[in-house]
Amino acid sequence: MASTRIAALDRRSMLWMTAGGCALAASGAVAEVLVGEAEPAPGESPAAFSFDTVIELAREAAAGAFEEQRLALRAPFADLDYDRYRAIRPRPEQRLWHGEQRGFEVDLLPPGMLYHDRVDISVVTDGTATAVAFDPDIFHYHPDHFPYADGAAPADAPRDLGYSGFRVRFPINQPDVLDEFLVFQGASYFRAVARDQLYGLSARGLALGAGSSEGEEFPVFRRFWIYRPEPDATTIRIQALLDSPSVAGAFEFEVQPGAETTMDVRSVLFPRTDLPSAGIAPLTSMYFFDPKSRAGIDDYRNAVHDSAGLQMITGAGERLWRPLDNPATLQFSAFVDRDPQGFGLVQRGRDFARYEDAEARYERRPSAWVTPQGDWGEGAVTLVEIPTANEFHDNIVAFWRPAHALAAGAEHRFDYRLHWSDQPPDSPPLARVAATRGGASVNDPARRSLIIDFELGDLAFDGLEPRASASAGTITSLTLTRLPTTGRARAALGFDPEEAELAELRLVLVDAEGRRASETWLARWTRR
Repeated sequence: MASTRIAALDRRSMLWMTAGGCALAASGAVAEVLVGEAEPAPGESPAAFSFDTVIELAREAAAGAFEEQRLALRAPFADLDYDRYRAIRPRPEQRLWHGEQRGFEVDLLPPGMLYHDRVDISVVTDGTATAVAFDPDIFHYHPDHFPYADGAAPADAPRDLGYSGFRVRFPINQPDVLDEFLVFQGASYFRAVARDQLYGLSARGLALGAGSSEGEEFPVFRRFWIYRPEPDATTIRIQALLDSPSVAGAFEFEVQPGAETTMDVRSVLFPRTDLPSAGIAPLTSMYFFDPKSRAGIDDYRNAVHDSAGLQMITGAGERLWRPLDNPATLQFSAFVDRDPQGFGLVQRGRDFARYEDAEARYERRPSAWVTPQGDWGEGAVTLVEIPTANEFHDNIVAFWRPAHALAAGAEHRFDYRLHWSDQPPDSPPLARVAATRGGASVNDPARRSLIIDFELGDLAFDGLEPRASASAGTITSLTLTRLPTTGRARAALGFDPEEAELAELRLVLVDAEGRRASETWLARWTRR
């Protein structure tokens, strides 16, 4: 494992909100969303539209210069703050496929506030792609913020703009309620939930230069094609064209919501320039504090985070758990691997008492897990941890970084399955880290005491032994104790950093035969 530490730097705040807020039930009369003419595919008839068409569009885009497509916003979409933007709501009766009993309905989202990139949306029906024309009349304008009669759009509202994204609804919780479970909005960000969950972390199409001193480039999903579902469908297909100064790409998402929401993702990238810092399957989350790192935080809650740790399965099959941190300075960690079996940002604590936040309900935030499809070769699961003073900005990024730059002019394919669920789809017969706590040593404040609790599952406590190491400093003590809580064991690790500024700590439980009996706990200590 290689690691690097660099000084703190200014950063662009990650997008942390969705336009929709709470899910709304479908209601109102049926009305048609305006559609334009069918789109001809390059060199083919419109009836031949497919993901291959999107790939060709991305290839053609990469062969030319990047052209930014920013909207020149006018009232009522210009100069919106957060509250006024949220006061523009899609009308339920104007959703795509409203009342058609196709399982899914789609809200189109207005431009404004943070969202100035033009996003064109089309519907694909029987192989034909048809553009959805921008229409300000599909929104309701709350009279507390807009002086329009009955919430209708003003007569002079612009009709030459584009949407900012969309959200997808499905009866994920109750059979008669179409709940929002997926939203694409802002750059290449998207997020999803499974049953009984609330929005938390986000995914992205691609990360470029995340956390770097040169600044981050944010590719944009410029165009979307949403395939009309069959009646009573349980899956929906979405395709997207990604574009930025450095790269163009084609993406396909085959989405199935439910107790676990899954996305089969296909991506094809065409770099305009060599990409030495491309982040594949990036996940973005928020970590503020928990019991292992809350020094100087005056807060009534026990923990505040959308994700507790980075979980990994290496190509060799080793299970790793890295608890997240809110560091004093920007931190990069690279877990070098070949053909990883999976990685993700995971929220393990599922009890309200873990957080004690009756509004945010962090125990209901999803975990996101990436399962690569095919060989991804050499590279590293990369973790970026950015200092934050509050819970309102995402400060955690995790992704796969290939060992070699993605070459300009070439085609690069990365396919994976993305799971949104309480826990990743992996349950080996190993003890699993349940909690990490830390503080100053009682006997010497210069030393640290780290407490790692393991859920043993079906493993017997007798015969288990902890083994630990540190890349710098000294492990001063190490014990394992059976806890009164059924099925848990506690490893207590004493650590003296000595003169070190940074140390990588590693701990694993082994059985009486010396075989690995737990996932491997990895943590970084930095001097504050």
